[in-house]
Amino acid sequence: MSKPAPGLYLTAVPIGNAGDITLRALDLLRGADAIACEDTRTTGKLMSIHGIRTKLIPYHEHNAAEMRPQILRRVAEGQAIALVSDAGMPLISDPGYKLARAARDQGLAVTCLPGASAPLTALLLSGLPSDRFLFAGFPPPKSAARRTFLLELAPIAATLILFEAPHRLPECLADLAAVLGGREAAVTRELTKLFEEVRRGPLPELAAHYAEAGPPKGEIVIVIGPPGAAARPSEADLAGQLRRALASMSLRDAVEAVAAATGEPKREVYRLALDLAGDEG
Repeated sequence: MSKPAPGLYLTAVPIGNAGDITLRALDLLRGADAIACEDTRTTGKLMSIHGIRTKLIPYHEHNAAEMRPQILRRVAEGQAIALVSDAGMPLISDPGYKLARAARDQGLAVTCLPGASAPLTALLLSGLPSDRFLFAGFPPPKSAARRTFLLELAPIAATLILFEAPHRLPECLADLAAVLGGREAAVTRELTKLFEEVRRGPLPELAAHYAEAGPPKGEIVIVIGPPGAAARPSEADLAGQLRRALASMSLRDAVEAVAAATGEPKREVYRLALDLAGDEG
């Protein structure tokens, strides 16, 4: 191909299978002046598979403040720089956002070469509603902060998509079941790779499975159905969710969060919340 025009090119790479890269991306990566990447070893393996010898420059959360001005200067001087993540689309749970924003702020050309995406692949394989969804990234690693995070997501009328580290999956699913009740969900693992797996079921069932089986191996994406995608909870389940919500929220906010998470009528949840408040008072 002819040399790309000067600019920052946000370029998708595979999430597992090395063949999941577009022809346009391959042309750009061959013709760019340099490829900015999170890990030169990871990107180097992919480039070797496709016979690409373009210079790799590291750009990750630990050196971003130092490298960002250097990359922007190269683009301003007329170079074409490709930005890739270790897997999938750049800017999704990686430090590329600040670089792309700074380039736009400086009036530099920024374009995107789309491709593989773990959140969207997981959503499509989950069997859950795909007409409205929210990607919320990684939940906090500690249980208390994670439950507060999930309570904020509970009222959202959309399918939720989360990343999670394999070693935290059992505890995360336990908190998801405690906060979101029996919503339908899917745990997807090693998407597009040899041992790809999609396990579907209500959150309590998935939590019980991984509590017994232990943490799996590989990259994990969790997809959770929207409010109403669950069996009707018992009064004991509602009471448990309300107690957890009331520990960090006002009565009004707790009622709204639990009603949204379970699909139960707000007046019934409010009545139960008043009963609980009276018992504990």
